Amino acid sequence: MGDTAPTIFNVFAANRFGLYTNGKLIDKLLSGKYLPMNTNKYRFILLGLMVAAMGIVIGTFLWIKLAPQSRFGANQRSSLEGMSQYGSVPEFSLTERSGKTIGSEQLRGTIWIADFIYTDCQDTCPLQSAEMARLQDELSGQEVVKLLSFSVNPDKDTPSVLSQYADRFKASRDRWLFLTGGQEEIKNLVQNGFRLSVATASSDPGVILHSPRFVLIDRQAQIRGYYDSRDNEALQRLRRDVAILVKG
Repeated sequence: MGDTAPTIFNVFAANRFGLYTNGKLIDKLLSGKYLPMNTNKYRFILLGLMVAAMGIVIGTFLWIKLAPQSRFGANQRSSLEGMSQYGSVPEFSLTERSGKTIGSEQLRGTIWIADFIYTDCQDTCPLQSAEMARLQDELSGQEVVKLLSFSVNPDKDTPSVLSQYADRFKASRDRWLFLTGGQEEIKNLVQNGFRLSVATASSDPGVILHSPRFVLIDRQAQIRGYYDSRDNEALQRLRRDVAILVKG
């Protein structure tokens, strides 16, 4: 066929039979010695691939070196990580379903979980109470932990009405308390004490809009966390945080 220069395919064929090392082959390709004029574009494609690969290597190296590092090592993290301080629950005194007075004084030194319900609620309240019932069973061996359900419709939720509601969920009379009181007193405690919303629906006076969140309070009456009762991940976090507070 004459002394025509070998094509790129000839070069690869030669390499297959061991006539070129990879380094030599790449050098010859980059030099363009064995590339016909109509295949010069392959040289630029190859160069582009090499530049891209080098960029990936350099970028990965810089990311490893410059990425922000944790301030604390795994063994130095606070045991209360995930919780915070949201202020203290103000002093209060309300009526429990048993007729007893329950308030800040009686709860001092305990860990408690609060939620806000009303007995006519057809929305989140039954689900909240069902979850509280599960927590009651799971925490049965932890006498220091109490559950408190505050009625946001205290005018209707008298102690006897709350008692009937509590019986539906097999609430312990010692560990799961249901509280009622004056309408303004409850509203002020929810909004200004627990920093949650509560309001009567403008479209239906029988519907009370309120937060479905559980609130965790420590032995010093400090609010330590808020947990959406509709969110399984939040509820698992609540369980972990309770265990941390119990251990002290």
